[in-house]
This record gives sequence, C-alpha cells and structure tokens, in this order.
Amino acid sequence: MAEKDRVTMSQKELRRLHFVRNALGKVITQAEAAEGMGISERQVRRIAKRVREEGDRGLIHRSRGRASNRAIPVQVKTRVLDLYQRKYPDFGPTLASEKLSEIDKIKLSDETLRLWLIESKIAYRRRKRRPHRERRERRARLGELVQTDGSHHDWFEGRGPKCVLMGYIDDATGRPWGRFEPYEGTLPAMRSLRGYIERYGIPASLYLDKHMTYRSPKQQTIEDELAGRRAKSQFQRAAEELGIHVIHAGSPQAKGRIERLFRTFQDRLIKEMRLANVCTIGEGNRFLRHYLPHYYRRFGVIAAESGDLHRPKPEGLDFDRILCVRSERVLRNDFTVMHGGKIYQVLDNIRARKVTVEERMDGTVVLRHGELKVRWKPVLIRPRQTKPKLWNRVLSVRRARVPARNHPWRRLAFTPRAVKVKRPLTTTT
Repeated sequence: MAEKDRVTMSQKELRRLHFVRNALGKVITQAEAAEGMGISERQVRRIAKRVREEGDRGLIHRSRGRASNRAIPVQVKTRVLDLYQRKYPDFGPTLASEKLSEIDKIKLSDETLRLWLIESKIAYRRRKRRPHRERRERRARLGELVQTDGSHHDWFEGRGPKCVLMGYIDDATGRPWGRFEPYEGTLPAMRSLRGYIERYGIPASLYLDKHMTYRSPKQQTIEDELAGRRAKSQFQRAAEELGIHVIHAGSPQAKGRIERLFRTFQDRLIKEMRLANVCTIGEGNRFLRHYLPHYYRRFGVIAAESGDLHRPKPEGLDFDRILCVRSERVLRNDFTVMHGGKIYQVLDNIRARKVTVEERMDGTVVLRHGELKVRWKPVLIRPRQTKPKLWNRVLSVRRARVPARNHPWRRLAFTPRAVKVKRPLTTTT
C-alpha cells in the first residue's frame, strides 16, 4: 500500500504545490499564487479544486503514465527488433531504417529505431567519434606558408593518361598553382617546386604530408643519433638548401586548404578541360596557366597584412645542382662508379674514395668530387658472367647399384649356413 500511495513529482510540480497549499490555507491570495507560478488565476482555481478533492495527486497531469495516442503499436516494435536482429545486425540505425522502409514497408525514423535498440540493449554499429580539431587561422602575409600535395585522379576522364596534379596554395590568400606530372615522385615534385619559384619566388615555408617523397622513411643510425642528424628525403634536402622551412602535417585535415582545393578541382577543373578538349599532360599544363589566375580572381581572399614574403631567386643560383637527386657512390680501383645499374668510367685522375652522383631533372648525370666536376663516359659493354657449375650436377644423387645375381655378396647372402643340432641327452639305467 505504501508504494501505491507514493507520488513522484518534479521540482516544478513541488513548487506549484507549495503555492497552492499556501493559497488554500489563506496565507497568500490566488492572485499572488498565480503570479508566483506564472499562470492565470483561473488555472490556480482549477488546480486548487483538484488538490482539495484528490490531495497532492490532483496536481499531476492526467496523461502521466498513459501511452500516447500516436505511439507505435507494440506488435510493430517487436517485429522491427526481430527483423533487425535477423536481417540487419551490422547495419547502423540510419541505413536500417531506410531498408525497413524500402524492403519491409515499415516507415520508421532512425532516431526511434536507435532508442528502441538502446532500450532493448541490442548492440548496433556506431559512428566512430571524430577527434576534436581546433580551427587554425590563416597566415597573415602572402608567401608565409604554402601548402602543397599531389592529387591522383583521372583528370582527363579517359581522354588521356592518368596523371597527378602537383598543387600549391598560399595559406594567406588562397592563390593556387599547379602542374600535371605522370607520377608523384622526387623529380616531379622538384619540377613543380621550380615552376612555382620561377612564377612567384621562394616561399618562407612549405606545409606538406609525410609521403616518402617529402619525408625519408629511413631510421636513424647510431652515428646519426650521436651527431644529431635525421635522415632527409631528396626533396627536403633541396628545399632546405633553398632556405625553405619544411613542415610535415600530422593528418590530411591539418592541410585542409589544399585538400579542399583538390576536391573543387576534381569537380570544376575536369569540366573546364572537357569543354576545352584537353587530352594530354602538356595541354593540361598550358591550360592551367590561363585557368589558375581566373580561379584566383574568383575565389581568392585578401591577406590580413600587406607584404609578400616570397624571396626573389638569387643571382647565380644553380637550380640544376640543387633540384636533383644527389647520392654518394664508391670510386673503385679501376676508376669506375656503379649507379642505378649502370657503370660510369671516370676519365680524370682524382684521389678520392667517393664521388657524388647528381641526377638532373632533364635526365642528365653529373659526377662531382667536392666542387670539382668530373669527366666520365658510360661503359656500354659489360663482361658476361660465366654461370657457375651447378652443384646438383656434380653432386647429383646417384641411383643405388643392384648387385648382379652371381655377385659374391649375393652368394654369401643366399648360401645356407651350417646349423648345429643339439643331441638329446641319453640316460643309462
């Protein structure tokens, strides 16, 4: 009986009950109770009549505990949960509600289905919680930070070869620059960087991802750790020699400006090239020279502060020597160098243990000893290596020789041996 007489009220209802009890006890007037509860005097008289007749329970709304007139029948709920467990166990609530409406003809909102699953303690596929990210403000000046990356896409929609767009965008103004390349590698990245520098100048810093073209995957050796050195990619080495600070992004979202540029280009640029019937990489690069300034005038923004931090190209700077693939090779006793599967004969008499091989962007190869440029010629004819004797021929498994029928071993094996017969013991009487 104690449970049946218990009445559960909210704080709002308890506050109303306090004013109604004071109004019934003549402590305050009905007008003062109406002002305290924020309702009209007519509502106060109605609530006071119900409290006088039914007690504190009269303050509770009559619809409490009753099912809604718009509630979904229990039979439908049971069927939906059964269908979910049998047909859609790995579906999320949104997709499951779509399939229930499309296949099973049961119209149900995804939020209702989600609440039913939680109520029935049925596990469902949840979205992965996105990490919290803080918006990064644009850099203040032009050339202070330039984001770069490569976008692999069918840019010519089957009319030409698949290629990569090496894109650049200024963080302060959104000014784009790009160049089509056959692949994303060291030499294409250097070609695109040289094109950007010749067009706008040397930027203060580059913001790029951790692709092996831009960041070396080699681990530090003990010597490198002791010397405080880190392995650098050829692109990173060339950028730092040009005085560019290289920053590696920890996620694609960190360099979202260049990612959004590629997403826009994959929609707009390919349609523009379709109308212009661009089919090759050369035609695409010529098209970009006219299209990118038009795009910047349409979507570019004004930098927060005036000034351009791009540095002009210094006089006498040898781009070919910096923007190249540089590696050290051992100089053999016969003054030959092995590199990339080829042999180079050094023509100068130099006293060195190692020489530096530079692979230029135009395909030429330069050998250097320090600052000295070394003359060389390719070794076109290489001696053929004699194939070593196959040990399986020399030490082949021989077949077991079967002895002849008249072989002494056979005669000895099949000759009956003399058997000593024990005589029985005789007894005398």
